[in-house]
Amino acid sequence: METVEMNNVSLKRPRSEDDVANVGEIKRQKISEKTKTGNDSGQSVETVTEQPDKPLLEDTKSKIIPNEEGEEQEEEELQDSDEDGDPESFADMMKHGLTESDVGITKFVSSHKGFSGILKERYSDFVVHEIGKDGRVIHLDDFSVPVDDEDPSEETFTVLSDEDKQRLEELQLLKNKETSVAIEVIEDTKEKRTVIHQAVKSLFPGLETKTEDRDGKKYIIAYHAAGKKALANPRKHSWPKSRGSYCHFVLYKENKDTMDAINVLSKFLRVKPNIFSYMGTKDKRAITVQEIAVLRITAQRLAHLNKCLMNFKLGNFSYKNHPLKLGELQGNHFTVVLRNITGTDDQIEQAMHSLREIGFINYYGMQRFGTTAVPTYQIGRAILQNNWNEVMDLILKPRPGAEKGYLVKCREEWAKTKDPAAALKKLPVKRCVEGQLLRGLLKYGMKNIISAFGIIPRNNRLMYIHSYQSYVWNNMVSKRIEEYGLRAVPGDLTLKGATAVHIEEGDVDNYTIHDVVMPLPGFDVIYPKHKIGEAYKEMLVADSLDINNMRHKIRDYSLSGAYRKIIIRPQNVTWEVVAYDDPRIPLFTTDLDKLEGKPLPVLPTNGKFRALKMEFSLPPSTYATMAIREVLKMDTSIKNQTQLNTTWLR
Repeated sequence: METVEMNNVSLKRPRSEDDVANVGEIKRQKISEKTKTGNDSGQSVETVTEQPDKPLLEDTKSKIIPNEEGEEQEEEELQDSDEDGDPESFADMMKHGLTESDVGITKFVSSHKGFSGILKERYSDFVVHEIGKDGRVIHLDDFSVPVDDEDPSEETFTVLSDEDKQRLEELQLLKNKETSVAIEVIEDTKEKRTVIHQAVKSLFPGLETKTEDRDGKKYIIAYHAAGKKALANPRKHSWPKSRGSYCHFVLYKENKDTMDAINVLSKFLRVKPNIFSYMGTKDKRAITVQEIAVLRITAQRLAHLNKCLMNFKLGNFSYKNHPLKLGELQGNHFTVVLRNITGTDDQIEQAMHSLREIGFINYYGMQRFGTTAVPTYQIGRAILQNNWNEVMDLILKPRPGAEKGYLVKCREEWAKTKDPAAALKKLPVKRCVEGQLLRGLLKYGMKNIISAFGIIPRNNRLMYIHSYQSYVWNNMVSKRIEEYGLRAVPGDLTLKGATAVHIEEGDVDNYTIHDVVMPLPGFDVIYPKHKIGEAYKEMLVADSLDINNMRHKIRDYSLSGAYRKIIIRPQNVTWEVVAYDDPRIPLFTTDLDKLEGKPLPVLPTNGKFRALKMEFSLPPSTYATMAIREVLKMDTSIKNQTQLNTTWLR
């Protein structure tokens, strides 16, 4: 998934007469410096100086891709675009960024007057619960471990010293030339030796043990069972046949994205990350709850991590015979707090009723398109045009806007020398897309850009093309709503099962706007039979592409297309307005709060500030930020929000 780094997000409107009276209170309530930080979310940003969020972590950055499962979950961060220069200049740098209108996001479906609110002032103001394939909202509500006579004793986890564990890990990962590790058995008994044998085999998969006498002392000798092939592979013979091969558990995490969490779990369990599976990736700057499955790791070992790690909690353990698959989820349930809202009770009621009854336009959010002056859809368009020099140039050329200093230096070196080796020397982080492309150019040469580009992981390369599809789709949906409004019309498309069909004149009364889909361009889709069908063709012709020939010379870059509903009506929509005085206190209890018996703070009847707490469920591959945009009637681009905030705080 394309990840989006951001701090707390202030969604604000330019000052109106209604707002002026609130300015003093807003300034007092904000405990933030006038410091702006870069992100891919297309959201305004403030770096908060004092937010003791009851947190398991204190990272002030996050992603705002709250609900991008299905096709979205494959995206990863393509642009390392956090600025690390003078924070005062960030608003100026973001003048080069995108606005919503740049990517076709121009319409609203509701008629209420918009209002201001602060999203993610605390990361605990944004909670995401996964909805499993059975439709059940996933919660962490049980820390107990399934009873299993096969599990090792609790002493297994404490019998080895830190030094022993370090040496065993180096042996397991073949980090030195040692072929074995000897552990002296202090207070030698058969029971003690058994526990050490169990500890080594269960904590360091791939290692075998034996007992040896040396100089009258007993030693447990750990060694590789089958060389490199055994490295970090769960031991087949040590897993009971009656137990399911996969331990499923609920992962509750705060301010950490899914892959980071799995990498940390892998490190502590001393296994490879690819033995974990999940249904979708989750936001970073949020509290998220999701199901994870892991191959042949016991619930006991996983539960032990709750004592070691403070970033997240694991629970609701069970053994099953299957892993999880990406996209299997039915969606996500969101609990969102918008703090310091300025809307009247009437405005809020109108906005939330509209969200519940009509919904919002299912636009691809700003995070789909990147933050710098080179949008990701432009690179996708160049790939589809087979213009590889343009692809290389767009990724590597200098650009205005917010980026890390080393990326700026790398781009400057590239522009000056066109020497991949020289440009690479400016990059301390080689895993970014720029570094990967430069390594490819170094390996394959400047005349084989296609192979050089192929070094970038496949999902990342496809993200560029998907970004272009999203750009076309957003623009076409805005035209469709402009032309025909919020009703189904003859020539629109709807789905019958998985097949798209045109709505005929005689059937139009049987359909509503909620039945209408529009295609992402590709070789395996059909287009509307009204003006918008022609508009698709015109847009692609303007981009030197043929809508009737979306197959590419390179199979990976051939687009089959897909269909996407143009209006999403969230389910389970509820809301309430709450008053509060202290911006640092939580306004609802989390799963962990409930498990730990923490009560909700008592809130004042008439507080200084008001917050809108809302809950709603969304299907996969939809953007919660677009639902919030519809409520607040705000441009969610980082360019617009940064400029508004800069004006607001002056």
